[in-house]
Amino acid sequence: MEDGVLQVFKKGMEGEINNSIMVWTSVYISLSCCFFASKIIPIGFLRLLAFLPVIFLFLVLPLYLHTIHLGGMTAFFIAWLCNFKLLMFCFGIGPLSYPSISLLHFLAIGSLPIKIQQQDPSSKTSKHVPIASINYAIKTLLLVLFVRAYDYVDHIHPKVVYFMYAFHMYFVLELALVGLAALARALLGLELEPQFNEPYLSTSLQDFWGRRWNLMVTRILRPTVYEPAHKISTMILGRQLASLPAILATFIVSAIMHELMFYYLGRVRPRWVVTLFFLLHGFCLVAEIAIKKALGDRLRLPRFVSRTLTVVFVLATGLGMFLPELLKCNTDIRAFQEYAAVGKFVKDLGHALMAKQITETKP
Repeated sequence: MEDGVLQVFKKGMEGEINNSIMVWTSVYISLSCCFFASKIIPIGFLRLLAFLPVIFLFLVLPLYLHTIHLGGMTAFFIAWLCNFKLLMFCFGIGPLSYPSISLLHFLAIGSLPIKIQQQDPSSKTSKHVPIASINYAIKTLLLVLFVRAYDYVDHIHPKVVYFMYAFHMYFVLELALVGLAALARALLGLELEPQFNEPYLSTSLQDFWGRRWNLMVTRILRPTVYEPAHKISTMILGRQLASLPAILATFIVSAIMHELMFYYLGRVRPRWVVTLFFLLHGFCLVAEIAIKKALGDRLRLPRFVSRTLTVVFVLATGLGMFLPELLKCNTDIRAFQEYAAVGKFVKDLGHALMAKQITETKP
């Protein structure tokens, strides 16, 4: 019975791969058109009008994919990151606006979370390579252990399972992007922007959202949402208070985009719980910044205490509001099916290679 389910899923994966080829071919053709069009269309609203069909297309293309890993990553790269980069490119800012950028680099930077390497690879970064490698190896091992532990999920407390799911999601995102970084570095000499910076070491919500979690999105949202909102707020409220509504505006846009990502994953109508999660964090972050400005160094908690409070708050709200909405898309069941299908494919491939080798060695 299980093999039959895997066979059906394998056929579905073949269709998913074909759709993925169609989607990414469309992405690269569209980005090429944008690259050449930018040579004759000036920066500003005229370029924005010309690029709007492409931006709309990139919102539609992820609907052709249905898997958690391939479909989810494609939606994140295209509908969110790529579209926001194109919006910045319309007004002459962002990574696509580098002077004398080549078509190959334009396509890579536009479609993937990639930036041009700015420093000598033998410099400061290389000193941290062994530590980073050990770090990624540990996370890979933990991810494998999590996947094995799910076989005994009936004997594990549900809250512990939710905790495992949260770290599973974090490990999958970071390791997938690290793999892309290695590929980009090897093929194009480009450096993938880090997605995470050990978020479990955060000492405040400002530290968590600004410097440790989803850094790629932070770098995209800052010039597209935060800075324009800050400029408008400065004219209305003054420089002292301008950052507070700008932060809320950034969290609102992030909430909308997360709702869209969840829709791509599950094709279910949003219940706006994810939006409430981001609004809660946005208001708490605003309150945190206001308190810091008011009290300064008079209320400086020990690092251990501030780190514990931050991690507990993020985990409690994430496990209570964010993760349940993600699981409503059946992401756990579908992810396990994808792991099983990949495992069976690797196993069958290994058997086929061994059989071929035995046949060739026979006299």
